[in-house]
Amino acid sequence: MTDWSQRKLHFIAIGGAGMSGLALVCHRLGARVSGSDRAQSSYLERLRAAGLEPRVPHNADAVPPDAEVVVSTAVGEDNPELARARERDQPVLHRGELLAELCAEKRLLAVAGTHGKTTTAGMLAHVLRAGGADPGFLLGGELPGAGEDGDPANAGWGAGEWVVAEADESDASFLRLRPEVAVVTNVELDHHSHWSSRAQLLEAFRRFSEPAQGLALPGDGSLAGLAGGQRVLAFDEDHPGPALDLKVPGRHNLLNARAALAALDLAGFELESAAGALSTFPGILRRLELKGHRNGAVIYDDYAHHPTEVAAALEALRELGPRRLIAVFQPHLYSRTKALADRFGLALAAADEVGVLDVYPAREQPVGRLAGVTGLAVARAVADRASGRPVWWLVDATRAERALAPRLREGDVLVTIGAGDIYELADALVRASDEVAG
Repeated sequence: MTDWSQRKLHFIAIGGAGMSGLALVCHRLGARVSGSDRAQSSYLERLRAAGLEPRVPHNADAVPPDAEVVVSTAVGEDNPELARARERDQPVLHRGELLAELCAEKRLLAVAGTHGKTTTAGMLAHVLRAGGADPGFLLGGELPGAGEDGDPANAGWGAGEWVVAEADESDASFLRLRPEVAVVTNVELDHHSHWSSRAQLLEAFRRFSEPAQGLALPGDGSLAGLAGGQRVLAFDEDHPGPALDLKVPGRHNLLNARAALAALDLAGFELESAAGALSTFPGILRRLELKGHRNGAVIYDDYAHHPTEVAAALEALRELGPRRLIAVFQPHLYSRTKALADRFGLALAAADEVGVLDVYPAREQPVGRLAGVTGLAVARAVADRASGRPVWWLVDATRAERALAPRLREGDVLVTIGAGDIYELADALVRASDEVAG
């Protein structure tokens, strides 16, 4: 077991969902933790509330000379803090290495898959917490009520024997994990800058699944090739476990819940009580999160950034029976936008009105083979399939609010969609409504 009190860790880009969770858990275990990010975020506020002092922005002088430096794939070699650490020959850890080290301290329930892994992992953490198992958990989003003070949290380190971790395939870092029980929700090619083909990606998921004693897979048989001698339990909308009554809408969330029940069954937990606990699952922030109202319209936000996820989110919101369903989409990554613009257009055309913003670049730049890629390609693809329904090329959140706010009416549902900062548009729409009411 690691003596974390002897570790000094500096996190570059500490404000990310995964990085902030790792930093929080290491701090709770006694490590001396520092870090920085390029901008303020809600995750930085959570870290400050826990007693950490993350700095903004990045600065080479922020790196303690005696610290191990933790980075994610999003941190480029031109980052001034990483450059300083390299100059000093300081040890540099990828976040996947640190996650694997932490997860080795407990029995690991790991959830992988292109879609649904954050929600499924959140469901597992919620059920185990409700049943008194007091697990550790490391999620890619915030679970309401999971913090020590009852606030939302993306990570914790309970006294129990299990840890629930979201296993990220985007950079192959999930291959470092050794789960006792593994879940694979689905597999689609999403991170085009890393994986060249679905066949290559499937082989990676097979290697991820290989160490597991128990493996939960979709019941349609599409991923049966991932199994290799483990105990396998299939899940679908009806199995395993008793009937479910979820607060979160959508067929995709029902499948997520069944995947969680399959994992719990494989881990030896009783499913009747687990199903009861799932009925109180509040959802993950930024996953069909209800933000508020504007002019009588209901405002949601969702993290969907792949066409399959966009389609699932819109299908779930249709269940609410809106007068009009308005989707405002911000593409995430130039590589994904270039590869999937037509599929995004098809998925978004399920809405009654669609607004499209420009690409949120994250770690990419529109140069080389990505030169000229913009969100306009998605807007055009939607327009081609919208049968004359309104499609707006809105470019940025400021213009989106100005264009859409006057159109909202009682009975409308507007959802902001994307993995970038489009949630700020939903916040702005709701905030303006609150200010008018006040």
